[in-house]
Amino acid sequence: MSLSSSRSISLVTGATGFVGSWVASLLVEKGESIRCLRRKGSATSNLPPESREVSWVEGDLLDPPSLDRALEGVSTLYHVAADYRLWSPKRGEILHSNVTGTRNILEAAIRAGVSRVVYCSSVAALGARMDGTPIDETMAVDRQSLVGEYKISKYEAEQVALGYADRLSLVVVNPSAPIGGRDIKPTPTGRIVLDYLKGRMKASIHTGLNVVHVRDVAMGHLLAARHGARGEKYILAGRNMTLLEVFRTLEAVTGIPAPSVVVPRGVVLPLAFLSEGFSRLTGREPMIPLEGVRMAKKLMYYDGSRAVRELGLVTTPVEEAFRDAVRYYASSGYLDRVLSERLLGRIA
Repeated sequence: MSLSSSRSISLVTGATGFVGSWVASLLVEKGESIRCLRRKGSATSNLPPESREVSWVEGDLLDPPSLDRALEGVSTLYHVAADYRLWSPKRGEILHSNVTGTRNILEAAIRAGVSRVVYCSSVAALGARMDGTPIDETMAVDRQSLVGEYKISKYEAEQVALGYADRLSLVVVNPSAPIGGRDIKPTPTGRIVLDYLKGRMKASIHTGLNVVHVRDVAMGHLLAARHGARGEKYILAGRNMTLLEVFRTLEAVTGIPAPSVVVPRGVVLPLAFLSEGFSRLTGREPMIPLEGVRMAKKLMYYDGSRAVRELGLVTTPVEEAFRDAVRYYASSGYLDRVLSERLLGRIA
């Protein structure tokens, strides 16, 4: 059956995941017709229900013919899909998925005559600084700060995407660490929240990150499609916080005490090496990801004022983002019943 349509259609990749599901849902909320790309056998709980305005199509970023079918009749592409992991049992897998997948979907977009592309990159592609100065879109990327395969993959995929701006009306958005509901896997950032709820965070280390509500990230995609300048980047960011501030915010939301001990990064690093080595033997994700500990050496602070100023993005208080994340984990079977009921009662 042909997928073409006389209506304007947006294709969302990654719609079964965290950020992509929010982009898809927000487009539907705004009355737009969308098509959601999903891999065969992938979970559909995050997808908007199929309807006259919403269709699902099977495809894979590493299967170009499937992308041609998915993009038939599409006017706007939101390329949100990415392999967001700090560890993989197969070296090179994350890099291949994010870089080759991005190139494949953009080549298909050219063949399909897509009129607008929003590429979801990451602040991971922008590097980090030792002194904590928030990074903005004008700063040169310190390649030495791109620690690990995920960050390198996002940097290289972003360079690939920007290389298509002469052939596609393409704009890049760089979300910071999104927090909120529907973080189904969860992502590494969501894992921090979930581990905190489970009492696994016994200490903090001196590091920092930027936290943003996932709905704000989704709205940033829509605003970038409407107002973003071709070939430009927009950081979608919220508040810069130390890890201890994150824990104290979660304490205020949940009543679960934040760890009072801050340990030197050098103490955690040997444990991360051991955890990584064990994971290489078992194929299971490490309890302490080595790349995460290496990233913690620098403060991952970012300046999202350009998106506010030029796109009109309005950001949500991070406390609301953490409440929404806690509510999601408590109501979706990630925690035991007693703890879930207590948390839901507290944040009701």
